[in-house]
Amino acid sequence: MDSPAAILPEAARRYGDKIALVTSTRTLTFAELDSASDRVGAGLVARGVRPGDTVSLYSQNRWEWIVAYHGALKMGAVVNPVNVMLTADELIYVLQDCESTAVFVGGDRTESVLASARDLPALKTVVSFDERAYGAVSFDDLLSDSSPAPQHSPRPEQPCVIAYTSGTTGHPKGAVQSHRGIALNCGLTATMHGRDESDVVVTALPAAHVYGNVAVHGTWMAGGTVILMERFDPRRALGLIAEHRATLFEGVPAMYATLLAEPSLDTTDLSSLTRCTVGGQTMSVTTMERWQVRSGVPLVELWGMTELSGLGTTHARHAPGPIGSIGVPLPGVEVRISDLSDPQQEARVGDPGELTVRGPIVMLGYHGNPTATAEVLDAAGWLRTGDIAKKDSSGNVYVVDRRKDMIITGGYNVYPAEIERVLTAHPAIAMVAVGPLPDDVKGEVACAYVVLNAGETVSEEEIIAFSASRLAAYKRPRSVRFVLDLPKTSSGKIMRRKLTDPTASKIS
Repeated sequence: MDSPAAILPEAARRYGDKIALVTSTRTLTFAELDSASDRVGAGLVARGVRPGDTVSLYSQNRWEWIVAYHGALKMGAVVNPVNVMLTADELIYVLQDCESTAVFVGGDRTESVLASARDLPALKTVVSFDERAYGAVSFDDLLSDSSPAPQHSPRPEQPCVIAYTSGTTGHPKGAVQSHRGIALNCGLTATMHGRDESDVVVTALPAAHVYGNVAVHGTWMAGGTVILMERFDPRRALGLIAEHRATLFEGVPAMYATLLAEPSLDTTDLSSLTRCTVGGQTMSVTTMERWQVRSGVPLVELWGMTELSGLGTTHARHAPGPIGSIGVPLPGVEVRISDLSDPQQEARVGDPGELTVRGPIVMLGYHGNPTATAEVLDAAGWLRTGDIAKKDSSGNVYVVDRRKDMIITGGYNVYPAEIERVLTAHPAIAMVAVGPLPDDVKGEVACAYVVLNAGETVSEEEIIAFSASRLAAYKRPRSVRFVLDLPKTSSGKIMRRKLTDPTASKIS
């Protein structure tokens, strides 16, 4: 399969009336999803959208999002999945940059998108998933289109999706993913994780995120069923696992931390689970071990990024690697740990270096930005990921931290993830994130932002002392701030760059 546009037609042919998708508002079979997306694709064509045009999707998880995604791909559009957390100004930038022709929007965002349309000359059609709004097309109208289903057949190497990075510095960049890259990633992930038609997968990962996209479509390639949450809620997630006898839960580290802190966990039946996956950020071994003991199943680690159309490495279901490792490269993908001082040389086994990737899953480049593309993608096809990692003698890869998150204190390199892994082992701590604070003497020092378990109390001095026997002196946090929660992205990853935000929910 060379395109995600072929996933639903093939699944409908093979599995027909089998349930494919369950949401809080609707349950659909493979045949129903395929038929609905045909009608949406035809409706887009009738409204002037042409092959090669960009169609944006801007809403929370919902069945309509999935149908719109496939409808746009089937008629030959390039899909632009938009992070639902973007502000109006950020949204305008993305829609301008990718020259979006049509946008699907849900919830209370329709009016703001319609207001922004005046500044977007390429934008011709706004489709509302919800209430009818003046100036917008109703999604129900697209669904009722009776035109013939589109018959577009994209080439594997053509652009399929423009997915924007989080934009931690300056404007976000649009990673252009090919049809082949996305289809391969979904298929290879399904293979590595041993998915089949008996699987029932619960996920709250945003469909607009590459991890969420692969979770859904990798499952459908194998004929499994997806239980899609609109947004993550730990009590609800546990209830869905038990209700649907889920075989697989997919999440990011913060989700597992909150699941472990959820009081209803003690009485939830998790016996149907066969494995879980975790990615998006480094995770403490202690938290992983606690979840594996409670669930009774392996927690399969993975690593990926927008520029890879999804995963780059993971462990195989039946060949689990050492805990704390993000696994081995997907088949057909090369991973190299490049020396930090000479990127053309590979670092020695066990030494940290920059994780670089080459293969068919690597993006085509950043949309309209050859300068930024050249900064991360060299002539030989190696993508610089910005992650610091190391390999062991068996080829297992371990992420140390993001290079840009590194704290330099008194000339020493300190990786926040290392401190976080240590502090999470403290029995009073539910979640922790570490960021830099300016220091007149050392330049920067590490500060730990701590969320405590319900009913627990612990002092700053006790936490620092806890780290003393586990971390070298220069690595220890010099300050601890207790907070009610940690800032997170739409996919649930902790945003270290916002730890110093004065609007954060602090309790001391």
